[in-house]
Amino acid sequence: MAEAAAVSQRASAIARRSAVRGIVAMAAMLVSACATVVPRGPAAPTGPVKAPPPAARPNVGVEAGIPRDTARNRVALLVPLSGTNAGVGKSLANATQLALLDTRNEQVRITNYDTAAGAAAAAQRAVADGAQLILGPLLSEDVRAVAPIARRAGVPVLAFSNDISVAGDGVYLMGYTPGQSIERVVEFARARGVTNFGGLVPNALYGTRASTTFLRAVEAAGGRVVALQTYDRTAGGVGEAVNRMAKDAPFDAVLIADSGATAATAVPLLRRTSPNTKVLGTELWNSDNGVAARPALNGAWFASVSNNLYRQYAAKYRARFGTAPYRLSSLGYDAVLLTARISRDWRIDAPFPETRLRSGEGYAGIDGAFRFGRDGVAERALEVQEIRGGTATVVSPAPASFGR
Repeated sequence: MAEAAAVSQRASAIARRSAVRGIVAMAAMLVSACATVVPRGPAAPTGPVKAPPPAARPNVGVEAGIPRDTARNRVALLVPLSGTNAGVGKSLANATQLALLDTRNEQVRITNYDTAAGAAAAAQRAVADGAQLILGPLLSEDVRAVAPIARRAGVPVLAFSNDISVAGDGVYLMGYTPGQSIERVVEFARARGVTNFGGLVPNALYGTRASTTFLRAVEAAGGRVVALQTYDRTAGGVGEAVNRMAKDAPFDAVLIADSGATAATAVPLLRRTSPNTKVLGTELWNSDNGVAARPALNGAWFASVSNNLYRQYAAKYRARFGTAPYRLSSLGYDAVLLTARISRDWRIDAPFPETRLRSGEGYAGIDGAFRFGRDGVAERALEVQEIRGGTATVVSPAPASFGR
């Protein structure tokens, strides 16, 4: 995902360029054994020869862990490389490798650590091996396990989770948070004349946070939430919630804070009492490859990171690794772009300059412009897409910068 660069006054130009111009193959290191040739000396004496004392051998000691690298700063990637989440973890690992090649960065060395057997143990190994920055982990519970270990060692963490409750105090979130997506699509809908909103959210942590953000976003935009229903993620659960909303119909728009499949199930029921309502989705839809092919969602709006550069990255990834990347793998690529950008001012064997993350400076990557807020959460420039006839079309482009 394209080389990271400061967004202010430059992100617009960066967003128009391709992510990187080709993959640079790393040169193979060849190590050859050397034989010592001893020149012929004078003939050996015939008498007894006193053996020379054994040569003193220097005490070089033994160093645990991976070999010390004095030419590059050490970065640890903590992702699941085995178990149920191995697919996305390996895709993230491949993405970081691709980013290193694309940026031709020779100041950073990335070592992978499998979190499937325990994120805390992986973090302890990484710190013991001298990691100065941690990329990952993926899951929020793993971030909670890693954070205190990294904090004691003074190692910042760029996590791939979207759970804002684990951010802060040395932990920075790269993940796509639902709150920003909901705020963006609500603001867009309100500008298009939507006044009365309804909401359908699952009985889960994601739904709880989505509903809180939804209520605040609608109020801030000058609209009204006339119905908000929760549902269990069971067969018929969302249908029952739609039926409970019927008394408050019709709606100008209804947010369905769940997957595209769940939304497609709810829409036909919703149309019975509110035939002209606009359907709103969240960032979850952007990682659903089949969302645009669901006829029930035709005309729906959702906000997400831009896919323009991601398509180029995905083609490059497929050419190198022979398979399609997971959509979340762009987080790993952009984390390396950010690291490579900062590494220009990162002295070898010095602590990672964490203040650069908190400075409010913006960066550009495959997923567009982003910067970290005081809470450690990545603020992202989002676009709004509309599903039309089997494709997702951009109806409100993401801003190229944050207007700083």
